[in-house]
Amino acid sequence: MKLLLDIKDNKAAFFLELLKNFPYIKAKQLTPANSLFLEELKEAVDELNLIKAGKMKARPAKELLDEL
Repeated sequence: MKLLLDIKDNKAAFFLELLKNFPYIKAKQLTPANSLFLEELKEAVDELNLIKAGKMKARPAKELLDEL
């Protein structure tokens, strides 16, 4: 199982050191770019779920392509 945790900077070193003491846990820090990508991906999935549930209106594909 994989988990993504958001830990305050001033507690991160302690938490990482704690995790190192468990041989069955592998801990790896994300780069700022990867962290940003995952956050934006989560927002996109949340928006898609709202659109599917009818709680948000979708944009036309042409409008999206014109923006690129």
